[in-house]
Amino acid sequence: MTALNDLADRYVDDLAELDPCLASAMGVTGQDDRLTDFGPQAVWERTELARRTAKELQSAAVTTDSERIAATVLGERLATETALADTAAYATLLETLDGPVQRIRQAVELLDQGPDTPWDALLARLGAIPSTLLGLRESLEAARRGGRVAPYRQVVRNARDCLDTRPYLEGLSTGPDAGVPREALNRAVAAANDALTRFAGYLTNELAPLAPELDALGEDRYQLGVREFLGTRLDLHETYAWGWEELHRIQRDMAEAAQRIAPGEPVPAVLAALDGDPRHHIRGAAAFRDWLQELADGAIADLDGTHFTVPEALRRIDCRISLSEGPAVYLAPSEDLSRPGTIWWTRADPDALIPTWTVPGTMFHEGVPGHHLQLGTTALNTTTLNRFQRLACELHPGHCEGWGLYAERLMDELGHFADPAHRLGMLATGQLLRAARIVLDIGLHLRLPIPAGTGFHEGERWTARLGRAFLLEHCGLGPAGFVDFEIDRYLGRPGQAIAYKLGEKVWLESRDAARRRDGAGFDLKRFHQQALDLGPMGLDLLRTELTRADRAG
Repeated sequence: MTALNDLADRYVDDLAELDPCLASAMGVTGQDDRLTDFGPQAVWERTELARRTAKELQSAAVTTDSERIAATVLGERLATETALADTAAYATLLETLDGPVQRIRQAVELLDQGPDTPWDALLARLGAIPSTLLGLRESLEAARRGGRVAPYRQVVRNARDCLDTRPYLEGLSTGPDAGVPREALNRAVAAANDALTRFAGYLTNELAPLAPELDALGEDRYQLGVREFLGTRLDLHETYAWGWEELHRIQRDMAEAAQRIAPGEPVPAVLAALDGDPRHHIRGAAAFRDWLQELADGAIADLDGTHFTVPEALRRIDCRISLSEGPAVYLAPSEDLSRPGTIWWTRADPDALIPTWTVPGTMFHEGVPGHHLQLGTTALNTTTLNRFQRLACELHPGHCEGWGLYAERLMDELGHFADPAHRLGMLATGQLLRAARIVLDIGLHLRLPIPAGTGFHEGERWTARLGRAFLLEHCGLGPAGFVDFEIDRYLGRPGQAIAYKLGEKVWLESRDAARRRDGAGFDLKRFHQQALDLGPMGLDLLRTELTRADRAG
């Protein structure tokens, strides 16, 4: 083992010990009976780990090409973590998608494996929820004393998320017989729910009255988000303009696709007709889960051996339903493969009628050839990637989400949207929404004006109200609860929402550059394998590595 790999391994172990919730999301085992301490001292310790590791990295020997890439990836991540801490970017801690409240629930859900649930670990995590929330409250109070309070929108969203978690936890104690005494499980659930209720009350009654209404964080903080989530630096005004161009291109594609389904009908009418078409409906979460599983299995069977090689360990995806709001989420297999790659599909009502015409594109994004193949291949690559690289996919959304969106486009190129409704669904919920996110995420945080010629409140500056109206009217997006979640998500996590489309842009441009470089020798399957073998990284490094002359066929 080289000194560099040894350093990377130690960093993973130390980070997992200091952040068990992140460790679970990354697939690191060994911390499953603990939750992350979100108190001020623990937050400081995680930053000090990044500083200490960065200093050690400077003296680590780098002798091979793979070591050069590994050192760059780790160094960039550590520098970003330090910059975020130095600017107190997350001092207020609360956000919509991946903040402490959301990670606490996810950490419990990851252990909830039906008959295979490790009940002792799950019971320990339930028991840790009260103290974890006390630590989070202590950090929020320290930030408040320093004049920092999360925007009102994030405070009330997190209060609601706390209350929405309670029914899920109650289901753990009223479900099938567990592998721990029922009395102990009931006590742990009751204590956890009491803590969640009290924390929601604190957010609502004490923090919300002090929370600022203004959500926009400005260009400097936004550029730090771009660095964190994309690993690049952008001309934000130029990118904002490109987002509008891409949005209009996709709208033209949607109009053409809609004409194939219902000639002469406008796009909104076609979308509404598909929502009401019984041929594209499934009743109930259980039947929907079975349909998802069949869709996932079919994609693997079709692609393995043609445009990709799907390792044996990745030929099964666990499709699951989470009774909550939010987007579909993929979690890579655990490091030891004891937990399979899992897609969580959210549904608020287990008995509702579920439209399916938008689902295949998302499944290709989350499953194969998307995240499941990408992150699973990375986790299995012990030959050229060190442990940090194999497990750090969560830390590089531009790379990972860009690949997921690229996977949707690729499946269209390969003819896997045979049903015109499924292709329109991919355009409407995959491509259009991700382009709209560029416009909205940058526009909201920089409070930019809406350009002339867009047909939507031209000349006005973006607000949350206009963003919501844009998603409902301009993108045909609904229901209203999902739209509200989207707006809260953008304003709570600057830069994350643009990772999809800009990451896809780098993947497509790099593939085109490799095709020009290799000429007649270009092989798509080989390109994909080389790309996945690189492991996760920032977009600037990804573009450089994929287009290097010495990677030619």
